[in-house]
Amino acid sequence: MPTRTISHDITPKDAVNLLKEGNFRFVNNLAINHDMLELVNITKDGQWPFAAILSCMDSRTAAEVVFNLGLGDIFSIRIGGNVISPNVLGSLEYAVAVAGSKLIVVLGHTGCGAVKGACDNVKLGHITTLLEHIHPAVEEEATVKENRNGDNAEFVNAVARINVRNTVQEMIAESSIIRDMANKGQIGIVPAMYDIATGKVTFFEDEALLHAEQPKQNAVEG
Repeated sequence: MPTRTISHDITPKDAVNLLKEGNFRFVNNLAINHDMLELVNITKDGQWPFAAILSCMDSRTAAEVVFNLGLGDIFSIRIGGNVISPNVLGSLEYAVAVAGSKLIVVLGHTGCGAVKGACDNVKLGHITTLLEHIHPAVEEEATVKENRNGDNAEFVNAVARINVRNTVQEMIAESSIIRDMANKGQIGIVPAMYDIATGKVTFFEDEALLHAEQPKQNAVEG
């Protein structure tokens, strides 16, 4: 249970494995029943989240739930379409450079309403500005030849996958702090997709930045 016992020298790869284990528990109905009041007491004097997860605001994709985690385990940043903005970048930089998180996950999901809106070129208030971040993925998607709109689940999910990759690339391009820490192996960055039909998270480790593994020490009580 990460909140109770966690190594301050955990590697980025270790952090990925913790998330995989948590999602396995979630998918297989083996979830740990967290004592939330106990976790409030454990974390009252501080926090050390081992990962920061940028995900969509979709009500079905709460990271603490799909990874079966408790209070204090992760930073959860949620915004429609899991897109990048200056405030999101600042939050992620705080997570890794100040609070010591070892991993950033950009988590997209199937059936994403924001992606559907971008596919349909929706224009509505500030939603228009949000969807502009996703439009490049719509243009880049080239595998679906017909019904390239928000009603076509195949197209929507293909665009969502590209959007996750684009978000990672934009993050690395716009944040020298995150880029340098990743290049030095101090943190990892992993794109991933959550399937709203199965609950399973797929990590795209072939596109991840998971460099040097750091030596681990004995876990310490947190």
